Amino acid sequence: MDSQNKYQTGKNKSFCQSLQHALQGLQAVFLGERNFRFHLVATVVVLILAELLHVGLEHLLWLVLACFLVLLAEVFNSTVEALVDLIVAKHYHPLAKRVKDMSAGFVLLAAVLALIVGLIVLGPPLSHFWF
Repeated sequence: MDSQNKYQTGKNKSFCQSLQHALQGLQAVFLGERNFRFHLVATVVVLILAELLHVGLEHLLWLVLACFLVLLAEVFNSTVEALVDLIVAKHYHPLAKRVKDMSAGFVLLAAVLALIVGLIVLGPPLSHFWF
């Protein structure tokens, strides 16, 4: 960033600057989005459970992929919501609602996929505890 202007309007000047902005974006999502924090905690729980159940590497990769897809969907959803809010300000518009709803649907589909993968991968080892 230019030292005379604290607001950057142009391209990043270095990889480190790009990385810094990306980390600030993730921090904003973490601090500002309750659902992202919920999914992050769920990811940690699932991965700890997979380790405790000695899930194989192939299955672990599916779990990681599914969990990160949900986190990515949450970041995408938060981005879409922020952009829509910026465009329509505090006014209601049916198209803005539709865009936000579709973005939320994207997260829902990712979460359903993660649930299915979780049941397929963790279901058999967990069933040994109940049956």
